[in-house]
Amino acid sequence: MMRYARLFVFLVCATCFAQQPDRDAGKALDAELSALQEKGFFNGFSVAIANADGTLYTKGFGSSDVASGKPYTSKTIQNIASVSKTVVGIAIMKAQEMGKLKLDDDINLYLPFKVSNPSFPNVPITLRQLATHTSSIVDTDAYLNHNYFLKPDQNLDGLPLSHEDQKFIPRSQAMTLENYLKAVLTPDGKYYADDVYVGKPGETYDYSNTGTALAAYVVAQAVGVPFGTFTEKHIMKPLRMNASGWGFSMVDSKSYSRLYANPATPLPFYELTTYPDGNFVTSADDMSKFISELINGYQGKGKLLSKASYAEYFRPQLDDAKFKNRNQKNPYSESYNVGIFIGFGPTGLIGHTGGDPGVSSLMFIDPKTKIGRYVIVNTNFTNKEGQKAFYEIIDILAKYQDRL
Repeated sequence: MMRYARLFVFLVCATCFAQQPDRDAGKALDAELSALQEKGFFNGFSVAIANADGTLYTKGFGSSDVASGKPYTSKTIQNIASVSKTVVGIAIMKAQEMGKLKLDDDINLYLPFKVSNPSFPNVPITLRQLATHTSSIVDTDAYLNHNYFLKPDQNLDGLPLSHEDQKFIPRSQAMTLENYLKAVLTPDGKYYADDVYVGKPGETYDYSNTGTALAAYVVAQAVGVPFGTFTEKHIMKPLRMNASGWGFSMVDSKSYSRLYANPATPLPFYELTTYPDGNFVTSADDMSKFISELINGYQGKGKLLSKASYAEYFRPQLDDAKFKNRNQKNPYSESYNVGIFIGFGPTGLIGHTGGDPGVSSLMFIDPKTKIGRYVIVNTNFTNKEGQKAFYEIIDILAKYQDRL
């Protein structure tokens, strides 16, 4: 009998040992990412790996401010560009759970001004269409010229006031989100253009930042509180994403990273009038919590939404006919199919990418491994080698994720 007892103890201990993470994996991952950062493509970046149980790895590399030598850490915050849209999707589903709206309602049920495609005045634009980029609303030059505004009280000496197509306007010239949407989407609006509506609502996938901002505004109108307040209460606080918010007013600006047009050129600090489409500000530590929640939600065990709501959030919403073309080669593309403001790559990865002046970001979960990865850099690509290095970061994370 003693022989079997000893064998049982040995098997239990062996099992426990096998489940322990590889303690050398973290050090090896640190070394590979540090070596990549030292190539000089990015002044700073951070990464996160998480599973359903929580954070497996977060780390920052390089500088969040080159001039001062301030390091980029897992607690450094910056805007994450279009990865922000995944938060908007959660907010929509939460508002629907609360009985405040329905995905297939005409958005004009909630708006204080009318939004209608003039070529199809009798075809309603719905929240589901906005969430799947099939509303017929597209981005125009107004998005690039009147949307990105400068943080007040900063020294602009020597800093560019535009980056590629985006112009940075003074805060005094920026509109509220409501007034901007009215200006862009209504015929009497200051920035209205005929090409803001393309095609028939519900017919074709056409990625739209303006549509995302409108969806978030619909949520705010339906629930009766500002969108930032709603998401703070129902997303950030439950997940303890204490470093996160929509812009400078909701976060600790001392932890904010400087952004760079290229490794040698800093950009001014800016925000977006259409903040829900790209101005969620967060850290790698906080994003690891969000990733863990998404993985649990995918399995019907999330804390933010019901099992049914998460099933709808993650359900591929569109058929082939909705797409004019599809990128079937990039596994990190969110435009092969979409859920509710969350994308599907051709290999089954689920998440989103993002890009803004000084920002490139990527967050995906793998339904097969139940592991998610996140990377954000504070420096724009300057060449194909930089782009390759960005994707190399995410591939390095994949190399070590199972060992962590």
